[in-house]
Amino acid sequence: MTRRAFVEQIMGLPVSVHVRGPHADSTGVGDAVAAVFAELRMIDALFSPYRPDSRVSALNRGERVTGPLVETVLELCEQARDRTGGYFDAYLRRAASRPAFDPSGLVKGWAVERAAAHLRGIDHYVSAGGDLVTRGSWRIGVEDPAQPDRLLTVLEVTDHAVATSGGAHRGAHILDPHTGAPARGLRSVTVTGPSLTWADVYATAAVARGPEAVRWLDGLPGYEALLVRDDGTLLATPGWPAAG
Repeated sequence: MTRRAFVEQIMGLPVSVHVRGPHADSTGVGDAVAAVFAELRMIDALFSPYRPDSRVSALNRGERVTGPLVETVLELCEQARDRTGGYFDAYLRRAASRPAFDPSGLVKGWAVERAAAHLRGIDHYVSAGGDLVTRGSWRIGVEDPAQPDRLLTVLEVTDHAVATSGGAHRGAHILDPHTGAPARGLRSVTVTGPSLTWADVYATAAVARGPEAVRWLDGLPGYEALLVRDDGTLLATPGWPAAG
């Protein structure tokens, strides 16, 4: 079976698209992959907090910003705060400054999920910085946050999403929104489920909650999780799949 991989640097990280099947090397598949990357570049231009010309930067300057994608992300961020009991909050609160809107923790998974729709009908997975969405059955490795060249386990994933949050590559960048302090207790959280948007949100919120998040994650229908404590020990929801 023909298999191809494509990689571009978008959103400050490598984004890879993997396709397979008898038509994987066709012009139509190549055009679909190009559309995935174009969609991700467009979303990055709108929502990057690091680009002065983005809609997010305009919002943080106090400018009035409208548009269907902006409204969608604002609404999703409100839903995420409600669903996570405030442990996911796109409004960063720091001492001596007003809150800054940074939806990056939601936008990446949402963007990948949205862009992957261009590959409808093609077996694929799209991966961006620990978040991926699949169509068809794929074997997906879960990285050990203490040794990124080592895998904790391998999952058999079919038409599912996998999201991992933690400090293995970016340091302690996840804050507890209730205290403003860096999250403690977990090196990483990997969440699987039907939606990459929500798997990504739940993984980030779980890191912010700490080890007790395993009980909260167990109550999310359709989602399972693997948590790595700071000391390297593992926690998992009861339905977490056995190693493949």
